[in-house]
Amino acid sequence: MPRPFRFGVDLLTPSTAGEWRAKCRRAEDLGYDVILVPDHLGMIAPFPALVAAAAATERPRLGTYVLNAGFWNPALLARDVATTDALASGRLELGLGTGYVQAEHDRAGLPYGSPRERVDQLRRTVAELERLLGSPEQLPRPAQPRVPLLIGGNGDRMLELTAEHADIASFICRRPVPGSRSGQLMPLTPAEVDERVIRYEKFASGRAEPAELNVLIQVVAVTEDRERALQPLVDRLPELTMEQALVMPIALVGTVEQIVAQVRAQRERYGFSYLTVLEPFMEEFAPVIEALRGE
Repeated sequence: MPRPFRFGVDLLTPSTAGEWRAKCRRAEDLGYDVILVPDHLGMIAPFPALVAAAAATERPRLGTYVLNAGFWNPALLARDVATTDALASGRLELGLGTGYVQAEHDRAGLPYGSPRERVDQLRRTVAELERLLGSPEQLPRPAQPRVPLLIGGNGDRMLELTAEHADIASFICRRPVPGSRSGQLMPLTPAEVDERVIRYEKFASGRAEPAELNVLIQVVAVTEDRERALQPLVDRLPELTMEQALVMPIALVGTVEQIVAQVRAQRERYGFSYLTVLEPFMEEFAPVIEALRGE
């Protein structure tokens, strides 16, 4: 039995108080199940934004997508997680990652580290958060007995960590461009995503309860001409064929009916039942949510 669909929107743009409340209410009205915020310099601060979102809405859950572990001291992070979950009446979902933008760490005066060092730091952060938030002596206390944990990444060590600890496994389906300090990423091919999901499933084979599988959608375009909409992406990535682009899990392009079919097919192929879209596509994706509601 496939897991029911959930839909999240990652809100990226700094806003005034009134604009932020209106944007969150609009996401709720459009049927989004989760309102998410990123963790990048130049964008909104995660926890104040989520507290404000909680005050403006009633139904959606609220999450970070995703916190850069290198930005956070685990003890201070546990305090903010617990406070936010309490103020949000138990609607928080905590998303964590290693961080992938070296320039942001440099601006903040924080060490960036090698990929191995960043995964090690994330592992320590996850372990300390579980210890602190699971302790009855920890104050403040979250409203939920366990704040659901999402971990996002693609590499073997990240997938292993995700399988061990995460309630939600998020597949970014992109990898860093070698040598980029600005966080430039390139998409995985569908075959590469297949391999990563199979690898995760191997690590997760001993879990008592399967995790929810999430994917971050990079492009949504409702159009009659799929190939024309995807041509700029194919032109930018010579190693990507149009045939691959048409079935990439991070690009949902076509009529509403075609996108709905693609989303269903991706749940069957990869197990992706929780889809996150970026703020610029919040309105365009809404008819797809309506068509898939309850499935």
